[in-house]
Amino acid sequence: MTVIQIPGSKSVTARALFLAAAAEGTTTLLRPLRSDDTEGFAEGLKALGYAVRQEPDAWHIEGRPAGPGVGEADVYCRDGATTARFLPALAAAGHGTFRFDASAQMRRRPLGPLTTALRELGVELTHGEREGHHPLTVTGRGIKGGAIRLDAGQSSQYLTALLLLGPLTAEGLAITVTDLVSEPYVEITLAMMRAFGAEVTREDGPQGRTYTVAPTGYRATTYAVEPDASTASYFFAAAALTPGAAVTVPGLGTGALQGDLAFTDVLRRMGAEVTTDADGTTVRSTGTLRGLTVNMRDISDTMPTLAALAPFADGPVRIEDVANTRVKECDRLDACAENLRRLGITVATGPDRIEIHPGTPAGPAEIATRGDHRIVMSFAVTALRTPGITFDDPGCVRKTFPDFHTAFAAFARNL
Repeated sequence: MTVIQIPGSKSVTARALFLAAAAEGTTTLLRPLRSDDTEGFAEGLKALGYAVRQEPDAWHIEGRPAGPGVGEADVYCRDGATTARFLPALAAAGHGTFRFDASAQMRRRPLGPLTTALRELGVELTHGEREGHHPLTVTGRGIKGGAIRLDAGQSSQYLTALLLLGPLTAEGLAITVTDLVSEPYVEITLAMMRAFGAEVTREDGPQGRTYTVAPTGYRATTYAVEPDASTASYFFAAAALTPGAAVTVPGLGTGALQGDLAFTDVLRRMGAEVTTDADGTTVRSTGTLRGLTVNMRDISDTMPTLAALAPFADGPVRIEDVANTRVKECDRLDACAENLRRLGITVATGPDRIEIHPGTPAGPAEIATRGDHRIVMSFAVTALRTPGITFDDPGCVRKTFPDFHTAFAAFARNL
């Protein structure tokens, strides 16, 4: 049995940074993730005039309920989608002129549904080049609030940004969602908002689901960041692949917030033995991996993990309802298909699906990462049984797990 300590959740860390910045008082985040994305979020807060003090295992943020502490700022969001989508909403609730830009990769990713919603709430917002994309300028004058409709079918982060904003408005928000992907990430948002004192209700109606957020503001707290379930998926998959192996991830137990822990349910369906208790989750190989058809709409960040594991199953693995993975850091459906074919695996794809047939991946082969951390970490699982796999950009894991290669190699030696 191998016990692996997984770094803190990127999703939880980003939300906690927003909430801490918006809260009355000083918040301490325990065991936050230290990665390019979260460091970029913290730097963005500093640029907006928030006081952020970072210790190795604790970050302290002095909240500013009235909004940014400067009247003008330039914020570079790096590759971080949470930074690029959450911070403009935070700035809009304050007063001043705030310019946001991001990497070429993040500039390609869509913002349109969020910026349209902010405009409907009266926010003065202009895109510097392409409509619906970074760069953008937000002129904050506070937000009255009101009722809006939102299509979150491309990304749940649009909804999360607006939910996080709700308690900072003068009259609250009612957000009716017409389409929603990755719903478990919204549940993370709601649970964390309530931990900081927000009041949110949800009601399903004929026009869609409506989230109603009261204008309560937020209260500072001490908040422990749980391990990243998406990152844990690579270690769970590696254990399921290796006969006789077992891995336990402490801190991802029955009370975990993150929906991506449901990836272990997929591994259970494939034949792995999975045990989850209050303290953590254990995945144990049974020596069998069965093919299956699975809808991964709610856990689409783990789609590449399953795709990289799929050739070793005894039948085809068909992953459905993951169209949104085409607008992540790269087109992940296409990237998985390309790299599996490089390894000699038969793959078929559609607009929102991928089907992978059993086979023995053959190296040597260089994985085309497309600068996407999840492609690297996923195909590290394939490499456990495929000598000669290399990566054209192994360093892109710094986005969420800078020490991944060292940690995964040490883990693999103990399997």
